[in-house]
Amino acid sequence: MERHQAIARFLYDAEAEGREVVRITKDQFPEMTVDDAYQIQRELIKLKLDQGRKIIGLKMGLTSQAKMNQMNVHEPIYGYLLDDMLVDDGGQLAIGPLIHPRAEAEIAFILGEDIAGPGVSAAQVMAATKYVLPALEIIDSRYENFNFTLPDVIADNASSSRLVLGSTLTPPDAQELDLAGTTLWINGELKELGAGAAVLGHPANAIAQLANMLARSGEKLKAGQVILSGAITGAISIKEGDFVQVKISGLGEVSVNVTK
Repeated sequence: MERHQAIARFLYDAEAEGREVVRITKDQFPEMTVDDAYQIQRELIKLKLDQGRKIIGLKMGLTSQAKMNQMNVHEPIYGYLLDDMLVDDGGQLAIGPLIHPRAEAEIAFILGEDIAGPGVSAAQVMAATKYVLPALEIIDSRYENFNFTLPDVIADNASSSRLVLGSTLTPPDAQELDLAGTTLWINGELKELGAGAAVLGHPANAIAQLANMLARSGEKLKAGQVILSGAITGAISIKEGDFVQVKISGLGEVSVNVTK
């Protein structure tokens, strides 16, 4: 436990200082398992909650089959979203404190009911969802050269950093989410495109899997939470001066101006 707490503090300080660090598994904890990593993640979140921050939801990562194959895993990973990560749609994203900021296009779910695993299905997720909306997730690994193993990235709260939510709220059954065409633009130039099916065949599958994974530690998804279902596009590096925009057919768009 003390080891987990010490590593959580190490990652917390790295983020607070905007300082990249050597991945944990390289020297501090070479034998770190996925279970260790989630324990470190929980300690990291506890440090943030102790500073007055609040959990507003969760995010899924590694939700494409290609990424899971690349990392040699059989299920996605998750991390927590906190209130200080939110950036206004069309507002300003200050990247001065960030280390390796990258933008991804996602579909966000806002829950109308609690969802508790195990055995949750995509149909149950859709029934429990109040709205879906376009989202821009800004990921930012604290590790040198964006280089890490699976336990490293889990411990680092799945590279969570910033979140921009669109302002158009759509009922979940108003659009075939697996067919939702998605584009990521930077300064008016198309950088990435995909469809909702890139996320485990359907974004609701990712939310169901998250609920089932959380059940192992006695947690559940709660009404009112924002859940990021996973990246539809690749992660594109962003810099000061960029205008980043995501458009999702049937759901609308979301954008942010990148400042220093």
